[in-house]
Amino acid sequence: MRLTILGCSGSIPGPNRAASGYLLEADGFVLGLELGNGALAQLQVARDPFELDALLLSHLHPDHCADVSALTVLRRYHPEPPYDRRPAKLPLFGPADTAARLANAYAPNLAELAETDLSDVYDFRELTNGTLHVGPFEVEVAEVDHPTTAFGLRIRHGDRTLAYTGDTGPCAALAALAADVDVLLSEASWTDAPDRPPGVHLSGKQAGVLAREARAGRLLLTHVAPWTDRDAVLAEARLEFREAELVEQGAVYEV
Repeated sequence: MRLTILGCSGSIPGPNRAASGYLLEADGFVLGLELGNGALAQLQVARDPFELDALLLSHLHPDHCADVSALTVLRRYHPEPPYDRRPAKLPLFGPADTAARLANAYAPNLAELAETDLSDVYDFRELTNGTLHVGPFEVEVAEVDHPTTAFGLRIRHGDRTLAYTGDTGPCAALAALAADVDVLLSEASWTDAPDRPPGVHLSGKQAGVLAREARAGRLLLTHVAPWTDRDAVLAEARLEFREAELVEQGAVYEV
């Protein structure tokens, strides 16, 4: 599997840094994972957005899905869409209310919302706990702790596995997803300082503990908020797990 980082800023996009967005590729299949604020611009740097074979959203906060509206415009109005070679409807996996949430984000007013469901652009498929197959990938889905419905993921291709925390704090579901993975792609939005704001995001220390206890092969830290000291997050994580790295926008990793 190949992992490309489209964006890695947490909660909001940062200076010259898009919010969450990732690509996973194997056997010629391109799976998008999240498409937060600014991620579509970075997708266009990495490859043709029409090459997406499917898109998966762990939850529906804007920093994980806002650029689906822009992708909708591209897929609807591009003058030469390659629909003779690519499916006209992109498979889009997300929580139960994904279609309604994205329609609300796209429609400019109530009148248009009444006529907007985006079903001409996307083949909406609901995420639930369990295992599904997306192209060559086996995806284990588990709901994690979050104020909204949100999922963590364990993605397998052949004998290689990657776990993605999504937005959550420590929880049993996350520990199970991360067990013995080759790569743990973990949010790390905060340092573990006493004045850390309340919330559900992992700190650098918590991400490091998760990787160590899960016996992960590698820890990739992402979703660091622009107001958080990235070097401090990395230092915290490395005290718990030596093989921790901060991802960079545009970076490519072999899983």
